[in-house]
Amino acid sequence: MTDLPPLDTIAVPQPRPDVAYTLSRLGRRFAFPSLKALLGAADWSKAGDRVAGLAAPDEATREAARSILASLTLQHLHDHPLTDHAGRVDAVMRVNYQIDREVFAELAPLTLGALKDRLLAASPAEVARAGSGLTGVMAAALAKLCDVHELVLLARRCRRVATARTTIGLRGTLSSRLQPNHPTDSPAGMTALLYTGLSMGSGDALLGMNPAIDTVDNVAALLRRLDEVRRATGVPTQICVLSHVKTQLACLERGAPVEILFQSLAGTERVLTEEFDVTVPLLDHAYATMRTRGALGPEAPNVMYFETGQGSELTYGKHEGIDMTTTEALCYGLARRWRPFMVNNVTGFIGPETHLDNFEMIVANLQDHFMGKLLGLPMGMAPCYTLHAQVTLEGQQIATQLLTAAGANYYMDVYLNTDRMLAYFDTSGHDDQTLREVHDLAPAPAYLEWAKARGIFEDDGSGGVRRGPRWGDPTQFCASAEEWRELRDALPAAWGFDNAGPRPADHVTRTLRANQAVAREAIHADLHVTAPPGVRLRPLRTGASTRAEHLAHPDLGARLHPDSTPVAEPATVQILIADGLSAQAVHHNLPDLLPVLLDGLAAQAIAVGDPFVATFGRVKLAEPLASATGARVVVNLIGERPGGDAQAARSLSAYIALQLAPGAEQRAAATASGHADIRFEYTVVSNIHAAGLPPLEAGAVIVEKLLAILAHGAAGNRLEQHLVGHVA
Repeated sequence: MTDLPPLDTIAVPQPRPDVAYTLSRLGRRFAFPSLKALLGAADWSKAGDRVAGLAAPDEATREAARSILASLTLQHLHDHPLTDHAGRVDAVMRVNYQIDREVFAELAPLTLGALKDRLLAASPAEVARAGSGLTGVMAAALAKLCDVHELVLLARRCRRVATARTTIGLRGTLSSRLQPNHPTDSPAGMTALLYTGLSMGSGDALLGMNPAIDTVDNVAALLRRLDEVRRATGVPTQICVLSHVKTQLACLERGAPVEILFQSLAGTERVLTEEFDVTVPLLDHAYATMRTRGALGPEAPNVMYFETGQGSELTYGKHEGIDMTTTEALCYGLARRWRPFMVNNVTGFIGPETHLDNFEMIVANLQDHFMGKLLGLPMGMAPCYTLHAQVTLEGQQIATQLLTAAGANYYMDVYLNTDRMLAYFDTSGHDDQTLREVHDLAPAPAYLEWAKARGIFEDDGSGGVRRGPRWGDPTQFCASAEEWRELRDALPAAWGFDNAGPRPADHVTRTLRANQAVAREAIHADLHVTAPPGVRLRPLRTGASTRAEHLAHPDLGARLHPDSTPVAEPATVQILIADGLSAQAVHHNLPDLLPVLLDGLAAQAIAVGDPFVATFGRVKLAEPLASATGARVVVNLIGERPGGDAQAARSLSAYIALQLAPGAEQRAAATASGHADIRFEYTVVSNIHAAGLPPLEAGAVIVEKLLAILAHGAAGNRLEQHLVGHVA
């Protein structure tokens, strides 16, 4: 799909009244009041769908839903588009109807059961062609009828190749995205991770970093550093800093080397626009800009990178009554509009409110990979987990073995599985190489030749490839041993660089796992806050009354309990202290941070109320607090989910929520975001802890951000546009 037809030219059937679906079987009658209800009940039970009331209550109901679904024709699914809460077809659903009409016409009379049978007997070319005529809803419905073998088999038949500077997805290859995330964006720590990953044969898909600080200045600097490493090592790959698309476009205007353009996607328009600050026209503009002005030039056919993952729509409470698998498939129907180089699925990233345990994470990843490949996308997979879920490293490893058998294009390389900035656990370079050796795979061809020249890989004498003498040796990229020591010293949670074949040495593994075990305990710590001298703390209750409710139902922690609603007061700023997912983060940082923050606000003569303290609080608790008190800004000091060591388990963030003033300010925010009813904008100061942004320094940074927010009447992306001079 090279053309980008205007949204209003994509033909979508008019919404129809809900259809009730019934089935009588073995003396029992099953009834589903709508297509959304049927799709939800037909899926494996997952935490998010249980929270939403969409999962089947038992296996008999689930199989009844699957039987009904199998009897529906593709024409029926086509003629009943899923609608949003207002009964309209939103932009995401509309783009999903951008299909090959000739292919759809051939398939339309088939039932889903018949389509599944046809695809299981079809050639790879036939499976790939069929996918071009399907919407995301059709792909999701098909996935719900497939068992594990079928999800693996059908996905393996859908080979999806994409090309930027390198080509990924070729037969016999397994690529990786090297992710050198650092809690402070330290150039030295980032470089240590890049050198380590490159020495292990990682990064042929991308050198891609998530920034801790999403500003134009910082993202441009990170892009230039990635480009310097790429040029200095000569590695044939491409680079990306995974900031917001608006930030990256501003960097491109400044002349920074934006080679691959990133954005997270969602399966409903409300999440895409209201939470991710993105619209379809904005992404159309971004795609056109990259095709004409991107650093790789117009000759690169694929220049976009999207991340998705089941559950974001549910977490934000904007899933429109659609189950997680189906909203995820709608993401893929949206993504293919822009012919991406990479789509990375991060199901498991959110936590137990969407996927509780290993089984839920594994089966969701298999579904996602199958649906994405069927719909034409070059799928990379990141079966990942957080410490507050009942998901483990072993579950992740089982997922990667199955997904490699299914033909995943690439995985992540997060050193020792531990993301030092995002506090989650992903695949590592050790995993990538292990999977290559188990499944007889190699990196992308151009990268492999570069790695052979450096001794990282070598021919095995029988037409294959094996690890070479320099595999796993990051010092090969350094001028001296002292240079490597300086880089290594800037890297937290680096438990060692010794290897045993393609795996980390056992002493490294034991230290790693011990730290994870300690960090997981931080989830269950109780919140105890002591007021600094002269400060009065005010308790708040949320809608969550137990830790189990807090972890499983994040929406409860974003509500004030009816018996705990503050009254209006004249303070411009309110401070909220919440445990979030780590009370230890509050305990270790607040004593240093809070006095600096209060003193800084007092020095600027900004009226601030006595701080509030909320147990079982979430980020968006700031909004009802602002509404109740009338505060212009709420600073939510909240514990983030624990990372891979004791320090990372103490990571605090400050979510600074601006309550938009009615009139011109709100209209400007609505225009910038595409969200007509926007009421709050957020700026985030993250990774506040001793090994990240020190709490004393963080207090001053928060005050500086607050002053900018109040001065410009803007936060988040709109504030950044003000600061770089793009907004008058």
